[in-house]
Amino acid sequence: MTIITFVQGDITDQHVDAVVNAANSSLLGGGGVDGAIHRAGGPAILDACRALRASHYGKGLPTGKAVATTAGRLPARWVVHTVGPVFSRQEDRSDLLASCYRESLRVADELGARTVAFPAISTGVYRWPMEDAARIAVETVRAAETAVEEVRFVLFDERAYEAFASQ
Repeated sequence: MTIITFVQGDITDQHVDAVVNAANSSLLGGGGVDGAIHRAGGPAILDACRALRASHYGKGLPTGKAVATTAGRLPARWVVHTVGPVFSRQEDRSDLLASCYRESLRVADELGARTVAFPAISTGVYRWPMEDAARIAVETVRAAETAVEEVRFVLFDERAYEAFASQ
């Protein structure tokens, strides 16, 4: 059974096997969590992402999918990049958000990762309401069949921490 923990802090400081990056589809860095992971991890992550773009993901990583790279200088072994959906009031994209968590855990299992740190995917510039994102994330991880022993949700601020920890 997977243990789920909640931490308020910086995901780039987490000593885990795999850190999940809320990436953009280009895989080439961006703002928020994505930018922080690329800055803290250094050029090795960007180099690995460029190699993925040149091989399997020429058009970018599709929303809801996940792929792994080195973690560079991060205190983790790997970064699992996943592309969250942009929130829409007109279209229910909950299944795509849930897929980010399921696919990230699937990739972590393939890597042999036992500890995984997740951010609050899609809650920044993609504007997903925090409470709904927390519900989807925690329910999805609880229901996932995975060999991962600990899933750590690393939330940047108190509001996010409270939304996730209350699930």
